[in-house]
Amino acid sequence: MRHVLTSFLALHWAVVFALLAYICMDGDRGIASALGVLGVSVQGSRFPGLEHAVIVAPLSVALLIVALLFCWAFVETLLNMAARPDAGDAVVRIAFISASFLLSIILVGGAAQGINGLFMVVAIQMTALLASYVAVLAERRSVLAAATALHEGEARLVSHRMAAGAAHSSLLSRISSRPETRPGGRR
Repeated sequence: MRHVLTSFLALHWAVVFALLAYICMDGDRGIASALGVLGVSVQGSRFPGLEHAVIVAPLSVALLIVALLFCWAFVETLLNMAARPDAGDAVVRIAFISASFLLSIILVGGAAQGINGLFMVVAIQMTALLASYVAVLAERRSVLAAATALHEGEARLVSHRMAAGAAHSSLLSRISSRPETRPGGRR
């Protein structure tokens, strides 16, 4: 069974963080334009320190790393879910933890700079990340439950067929009045 929701959410967050990294590397406004995409209006003249490469480069790299983690989770769900249903659990967990940690750092850094409105934007993004993670966990658990039920159903079917075969063999031996032979030559 395919993990459609997991792969879609991993791809979504990979694109979101990759776009934020790309916008953050913009030479004109840098972090201010990335925060503008998120919904925070930051005037570049008010916060002149946000355009320095010392701040922009690490943030862009961190955003890109989180995007790569989500991309890795997307590839894991596409390639390895058929063979192993729990294949991408660690990667997905690390991607969501890294994204939450990065958003927390952005919040702390923005609060230190005195950027108004950043708390609500980061809270909304963190809530969206949490909802995505809960949806991924729910999908994985439902897939594992379905696989377990399928396995139990197959075991019942096999045992039912074995019992029907034994009953049929016993009935045929009684009809033909030949003694039933059991392993070891006994009756």
